[in-house]
Amino acid sequence: MTNLNLSSGFVSGATSKGNELSILSFEVANTIVKGSTLMHSLSRRSIRQLNDVVLPSEGVQLLVSTDMDELLSIVADDKRKELQVFTGEVVRFGNQCKDPQWHYLDRFIEKYRREPTPQKQLREEAELMMQQLITLVQYTAELYHELHTLDIIEQDYQHKRLEDGKSNASQKGNGLTILAAELKIQKKIVRNLKKKSLWSRCLDEVMDKLVDIALFLNREIDNIFGNADPDSEKKQSLGGKPRLGPAGLDLHYANIILQIDSIVARSSSMPPNARDMLYQNLPPNIKFSLRSKIQSFHVKEQLTVTEIKAEMEKTLQWLVPVATITAKAHHGFGWVGEWANAGSESNRKSIVSADVIQIETLHHADKQKSEAYILELVLWLNYLVAQSKATSNGGRLRSLLKSPDCSSLDSVDRVNIYQ
Repeated sequence: MTNLNLSSGFVSGATSKGNELSILSFEVANTIVKGSTLMHSLSRRSIRQLNDVVLPSEGVQLLVSTDMDELLSIVADDKRKELQVFTGEVVRFGNQCKDPQWHYLDRFIEKYRREPTPQKQLREEAELMMQQLITLVQYTAELYHELHTLDIIEQDYQHKRLEDGKSNASQKGNGLTILAAELKIQKKIVRNLKKKSLWSRCLDEVMDKLVDIALFLNREIDNIFGNADPDSEKKQSLGGKPRLGPAGLDLHYANIILQIDSIVARSSSMPPNARDMLYQNLPPNIKFSLRSKIQSFHVKEQLTVTEIKAEMEKTLQWLVPVATITAKAHHGFGWVGEWANAGSESNRKSIVSADVIQIETLHHADKQKSEAYILELVLWLNYLVAQSKATSNGGRLRSLLKSPDCSSLDSVDRVNIYQ
């Protein structure tokens, strides 16, 4: 067993037998994936990508902040929260161990993080440990999938046996024999995977690695971002700016942006109910602003459908990727069994090396700025749909100001802002 020898007062030795993880292995695997994702995000390559690509991107600069120090402070805070979740789970597993040396690890980790240790050696050894654990996680994911298959075969076998019990000998056939053979093979597959996966590992054995990884991650975050400052200017500045994530609006706003993009792409053929659904999904304050803004919205000269789309694309080209990443972050696989059931090797690898970080989503986006961009897009979208209809009918575009549909904006139950 690899050991970083970090555990002053924590002695690695023989693990207690009969203390296999068994069903707990799936929960432990999920924690390992969280640790792996965090470790990957702190790699030199990921930090270089953060500084050179993510933070200077239009989405971050226009929606979050243009102050690079503030942005780095936000990322650091996010990483510490991710670490807190990971460490909390490690501590919880430690308290379930028979060996009392793993109990109350939170006190030990907090104390140890302040002691000087060569970080380069820690990184190399921690990465090696994580590779070993991820190999076990991949076998554990396969086990999850094969256990599910075993359950289906067992049900089919029992169902067939009951059927045959009610039939006479001439009607039975060899279906039960085939299922029995399949069941035997599947049980062997499951047995082999249990031996290769976390299922057959002792919790104490896995804890030895998880603790060392948690200690490394604590140090690495401090080395990259500096020590945490609870009274930082960043926290004071964010306090006065409502953000989408803390308000629980990031996924909702992402879906609105993706709806707008879909309608723009199919402006001449999109069913009217799709546009109605978009309006119904708009937040109340955007609807309220729309009532007055739509009356005053105008362009200096009439634009073609292509020109309107090009105008909207100036915002959509940077806003849609942010919305897409936000949806991906919310709908991504978080539980090892889910990506096991996905079945493909590429899916499994993508979870282990997930590179989505919170600051490139809508989580930290300024609520007021986000709503301003959405409102502008909806106004342009109204103009685009009206122009598309006029073009397809061979007629002229009616004035938005005199549009009879605008009067229906006062309706509460159903509103159609489109002509």
